[in-house]
Amino acid sequence: MSTDGQGSSHWFDDEAGPVVRPYAMTRGRTSSAVQHRLDLIALVVAEPHAEEADTDPSLSPEHVDIVDLCREAPQSVAELAAELNLPIGVVRVLVGDLVDAEFVHVNRPVPPAELPDESILRDVINGLRAL
Repeated sequence: MSTDGQGSSHWFDDEAGPVVRPYAMTRGRTSSAVQHRLDLIALVVAEPHAEEADTDPSLSPEHVDIVDLCREAPQSVAELAAELNLPIGVVRVLVGDLVDAEFVHVNRPVPPAELPDESILRDVINGLRAL
């Protein structure tokens, strides 16, 4: 292992412990097939058979942690990143892997352009009140 010139190990941070580079967790990948759908507020939901993730040898501990968190309750991509203390890009790749493996699915928020106009909602409320 190399040192940083001051005698301490290059791969150890006294406050954080051993340092694992984010690309090591994603095997060098920076994107996944489903990443274009994973914005920060997209909700990640565990599939009913997600308990099988605990015994799947192809999944990393971070994959299993994501599935465990989503089994408790749906989590946004941002919440997962904060809870696991991982960069958003890493979480997006890991969630993409889990979507491909069918352990989780992603519910995207409705884009503002697809929401009904406020005036239409007011007309509906006024119509209901008139009944």
